Amino acid sequence: MPDKNKIGYRPTWAEVNLSNLEHNFRQVKSRLRPQTKILVTVKADAYGHGLIPVSKRLAGAGVDYLGVASIDEGVRLRKAHIKTPILVLGLILEQDIQSLFTFKLTPTICDYELAVALSRKAVALKKPIRLHIKVDTGMGRIGVAHQDAFELVKKIHKLKSVIIEGIFTHFPFADSGRNFTAFQIKLFYKLVNELKKIGIAIPLVHAANSVGLINYRDSHFTMVRPGLVIYGLAPKPRLGIKLKPALSLKTRVIFIKQVPAGYGISYGHAYITRRPAHIVTLPIGYGDGYPRNLSNLAPLLIGGKRFYVSGRICMDQIMVDVGKFKPKLADEVVLIGKQGKEKITTEQLADLAGTISYEIVCGLGSRIPRIYIS
Repeated sequence: MPDKNKIGYRPTWAEVNLSNLEHNFRQVKSRLRPQTKILVTVKADAYGHGLIPVSKRLAGAGVDYLGVASIDEGVRLRKAHIKTPILVLGLILEQDIQSLFTFKLTPTICDYELAVALSRKAVALKKPIRLHIKVDTGMGRIGVAHQDAFELVKKIHKLKSVIIEGIFTHFPFADSGRNFTAFQIKLFYKLVNELKKIGIAIPLVHAANSVGLINYRDSHFTMVRPGLVIYGLAPKPRLGIKLKPALSLKTRVIFIKQVPAGYGISYGHAYITRRPAHIVTLPIGYGDGYPRNLSNLAPLLIGGKRFYVSGRICMDQIMVDVGKFKPKLADEVVLIGKQGKEKITTEQLADLAGTISYEIVCGLGSRIPRIYIS
């Protein structure tokens, strides 16, 4: 286990392998044309992997852009001396415009009023501002409706001290709706080409998420926008790219006791032993973001053997029936990752929890320290 001064006195931690992260980045890069740029999404604390360490590694690997959800995430990157261009993928309020100039952040725009406010501030400060325009081609979230986008871009293009650096859209189900995704790509192509015809050539055109960049080559445009695959997680089975998971989740045996058959474990006695058994307690629970609905379902590894969570997951602890096997106190336990010949993946846990792998890693709480290894 890493030094206790790095992780505290509670022996639960996540290991983030930055070499694997860079491997995945290079796997993505190898699938693109040399001139195609890459924006990596690092919002939500880099999907739970750690915003600053991940972004620094990606910057060193040559990422062209970093994508964050909000201004505060971008400010954290700038205060960490990361100079890579940063796109705020979410919308902002007019009252927060000054921070874009102070910290050199690129905003997302999908209405004329905010663009006017940006222009006004840029003129007053004598600092031109770059922006990206979000187009809704079918996601139904933020973005100007695709049928209105042409006129909006024309109007924004006329504003003083505003540079339309990018335009982008998003795929709602690139993993399962091939016909609809192809329809979105067609709509977006048409918009970009119509703008070129009137002399508005936008340099950064992006649509492809992780599945898009792998399965829809015609969605690459001039920049792609991967997220999940960079962290070594597959958004769909048989993705066709060799990924290395960046995150492992580990803890240690904190208590062992022997109980008879018919012994109830945890709240509500949702698990009752069928035979005399050793019950192991581990210091991790739903207070750490380990999903409570994995109770009686989730596998874990102790001594290279596969066992399962026994009983309901508590806020700070989980119990495991290990039968006749008797581990030692402080033995390492793997909840995500490899131990011996066995492996547990984030995707497996997500499937058991009835959710997506994004939620598993993003949900890991701040009281689980991240230990960075290469």
